[in-house]
Amino acid sequence: MKIFPQGFWWGSATSAAQSEGSSLKGGKSASIWDHWHAIQPERFHNGVGCADASTFYENWRDDIALMKELGHNSFRTSIAWSRLIPSGDGEINQEAVDFYSNVIDELIEQGIEPFINLYHFDMPLCMQEKGGWESREVVDAYANYAKTCFVLFGDRVVKWFTHNEPIVPVEGGYLYDFHYPNIVDFKRAATVAHNTLVAHSKAVIAYRSLGLKGEIGIILNLTPSYPRSQNQADLLAAERADLLFNRSFLDPVTKGEYPSELVTLLSEYGQLPGCHDGDLEIIKAGVVDLLGVNFYFPRRVQAPRYAPHPDALFMPEWFFEPYEMPGRKMNPHRGWEIYEEAMYDIAINLKDNYNNIPWFVSENGMGVEGEEKFRAESFQIQDDYRIEFVKEHLSWLHKAIDEGANCKGYHLWTFIDCWSWCNAYKNRYGWIELDLETQARRMKKSGQWFAQVSNDNGFE
Repeated sequence: MKIFPQGFWWGSATSAAQSEGSSLKGGKSASIWDHWHAIQPERFHNGVGCADASTFYENWRDDIALMKELGHNSFRTSIAWSRLIPSGDGEINQEAVDFYSNVIDELIEQGIEPFINLYHFDMPLCMQEKGGWESREVVDAYANYAKTCFVLFGDRVVKWFTHNEPIVPVEGGYLYDFHYPNIVDFKRAATVAHNTLVAHSKAVIAYRSLGLKGEIGIILNLTPSYPRSQNQADLLAAERADLLFNRSFLDPVTKGEYPSELVTLLSEYGQLPGCHDGDLEIIKAGVVDLLGVNFYFPRRVQAPRYAPHPDALFMPEWFFEPYEMPGRKMNPHRGWEIYEEAMYDIAINLKDNYNNIPWFVSENGMGVEGEEKFRAESFQIQDDYRIEFVKEHLSWLHKAIDEGANCKGYHLWTFIDCWSWCNAYKNRYGWIELDLETQARRMKKSGQWFAQVSNDNGFE
């Protein structure tokens, strides 16, 4: 048996936008996802928007019962800013307060600790119209929203997270055109990243000012960058990819400052964001108690084969380009590489280079398109591939813990098949299958396996 430390967190993760549904009901205002779907439904798989997410807003009590059946002792979700404060920075929506209070109370009643995240890509449209994360007014509104959440729910919630994968709105919304507002401009992207860190730190400062008995952290998607070879050019490409996509957030939230190499690099190319007086002191005060780490696949890079065109937009790919390693293991149903050993590499990096900060796997999972083809005569999805995927990642995690890594838990993405940004329900990730026509919930084979793992605090 591979036994995990006593009190290990077993559970799963989701977000408000991807699970609640009822995205314009219950007093909630539009988020950028409601707006984008309204103006460009063709950008969403089968035209399905977040209004049709997996109905947690209506079925939360039954879903929490299923979490208990799955052996969860913890569960991460988020609060929708546009549901709690529909104007972004004004009156609180009491219906939302009641909803989130009921969810938190029920989780605790069922022995499931709530891990609550404040921002998961779902900017209120009214805040985006003021500039989104480019606006310092929005940064201050977010800090007020965060403090409101702490006051309302901090008597019961003791695990808080300011942002989920803050690099993703930077990449998607301001570099690569896969999130609204579909801007392609590196310097504006850098401003969004910097202001997000200031917002994070202001939330951390607000939390600590209240004297609550809990921990506050952030969720980062740490994707190890592996070079094609040990050639110095390939090594430099991997270092710079790591600098831009991992350390740009990891260093400030754990060490209180930007990596000097990042500042030097962006300064050399005239891409540093505008910094207000006092910003660096605010960021220094935002060092977290606890880190969540999302991991799905590795990043493999090589040195660029061609110099950028002098008129080309400045982009991260000036410094590296993707590399497809021959013989790599693939998820044939999703198109992503599977490299379980990266879980060990992440853990040892945090142990050796980040003061062995307390952390947990906040997302890991295997998406499968067309998963209904694995349905047995019993109507249950026979997802042995997901069991193997999780078991192999946990095995490498177990090895790292044995070597002293300070990992506290493992959360799968996700509890139930959920709506996923532009992909809607194309790829299924859950322990629980969601029938889109009837909203019926059915446990997959992997869910039964995970319940046993949680009960045993380990596996053979």
